[in-house]
Amino acid sequence: MCGRYTSTRGPEDLTRLFQVTDWNPAETLAPSWNVAPTDEVYAVLERTARDDGDEVRRELRALRWGLVPSWAKDPKAGSRMINARVETVHEKPAYRRAFAKRRCLLPADGFYEWEPVKDEATGKTRKQPYFIHPADGQVMAMAGLYEYWRNPDIAGDDDPDAWLTTCTIITTEATDAAGRVHPRMPLALTPDHYDAWLDPSHHDTEDLRALLSRPADGRLDARPVSTAVNNVRNNGAHLLDAAT
Repeated sequence: MCGRYTSTRGPEDLTRLFQVTDWNPAETLAPSWNVAPTDEVYAVLERTARDDGDEVRRELRALRWGLVPSWAKDPKAGSRMINARVETVHEKPAYRRAFAKRRCLLPADGFYEWEPVKDEATGKTRKQPYFIHPADGQVMAMAGLYEYWRNPDIAGDDDPDAWLTTCTIITTEATDAAGRVHPRMPLALTPDHYDAWLDPSHHDTEDLRALLSRPADGRLDARPVSTAVNNVRNNGAHLLDAAT
């Protein structure tokens, strides 16, 4: 799974890297070295603009991490849906509609995973966090889905609080540096596949799944870091320092 990641690039950088046309400065997020489930995260997506006929716009949005299906009774379900397995994402009721129509990219610098290790001093098993990232330092475009949830307690559709937009990260079996730490890892897309993945009119399941690839084409570095990352309240660049 992918349960924590880092996202420190600003909107100016992201709009350029992903050729975004629409961005609302009111949705600016602070850099985070410890993105956790239910946090707001940046997502790149495409959708048809209501005020411009059939024009499709590429947007940079702030969404909540943890997908809430449209049919969910309440948004609490999102905390259990931070990841979607690529093997079944096109079939599972919680994800299949979003996979067909609402795909996104979730920019990241890297992600964390935990490896069980035996403490020689105590003999007990503990979990050692690792920071896994592209070796070349480039941004990761993690494959994601997004969904809208309508709050039944708010009457008007035009009320911004009536809608909650959430997202999930698609994962696969881990390889290379990530595979030595944890059996699952996020999937990513290369720039030449951004357009096809984001296109809301593209519905071919097998074709879409074929676009997904390993982050940085498998060229990943992994280093042990401090257990300070275990606490979601901790944040800052020091979380990426190699453990001593």
